[in-house]
Amino acid sequence: MKSILFFIAALLFTTTSKAQQFIDEAVIEYEVNTNLKKTMSNDSWDEMMKENLSDLKISYFTYTFADNKSIYKFDRWSPKTRIPKHEKDADEENIWYSDFATRKMNMQKQIVGTNFVIDDSIPNIQWKITNEHREIAGYNCRKAVGKIMDDVYVFAFYTDDITISGGPCSINGLPGMILGLSIPRLYTSFIATKIDLKIINPSDIKPITAKKTYDLVGLKSMIEEKTKDWFKYGEDKEENKRQKNLFLWNAFL
Repeated sequence: MKSILFFIAALLFTTTSKAQQFIDEAVIEYEVNTNLKKTMSNDSWDEMMKENLSDLKISYFTYTFADNKSIYKFDRWSPKTRIPKHEKDADEENIWYSDFATRKMNMQKQIVGTNFVIDDSIPNIQWKITNEHREIAGYNCRKAVGKIMDDVYVFAFYTDDITISGGPCSINGLPGMILGLSIPRLYTSFIATKIDLKIINPSDIKPITAKKTYDLVGLKSMIEEKTKDWFKYGEDKEENKRQKNLFLWNAFL
């Protein structure tokens, strides 16, 4: 009897082990949707511009990872996206590199037409994991709620089948990979559309080099000083505050 029980237990263990295959390298494609019109102000100029814009700005980014390092960058635009070139430039130039072994990140962010390279520690995000689940790109994901930049809530769905603790942009810190992400205050969502387990060139996962780099605190202070008079126009002070916050949140996400 004992030998039969042992055989059954061993069989169950073997079946379970084969069923759950942990992934430590892959290329994940994300569809990124932003309601651009909602990010715009209510002044007459922006209201006029809205007439010629698509409702959503839709783009595709790739997240490539191996050896506990990752790089997240622009891939292409959806043909449904109809927006001016200056609204596309930053998305095409922005790159996020992370080394989770050393907890270091390296980002190239285009801010007001200039590329800045940031070298700093990977930001820590406080997460609350819930019991809500959904399937994304064929993976069972669990919901978590986090907060970034003091008061911006993010809603993520992660899978622990993918071992890296990463996600789109600089969002990270869950016990697995984020495949779905929503940031309501930025009117933006990210959803994994496909996962390719073959990496063509792992050497592409490398930090951005630059003659001058900044840390997050230093660059934020400089940007706030340079733009301190930008959001004082008109009588709608709350809208001015919202526009300033949107600018800074997007710059340092």
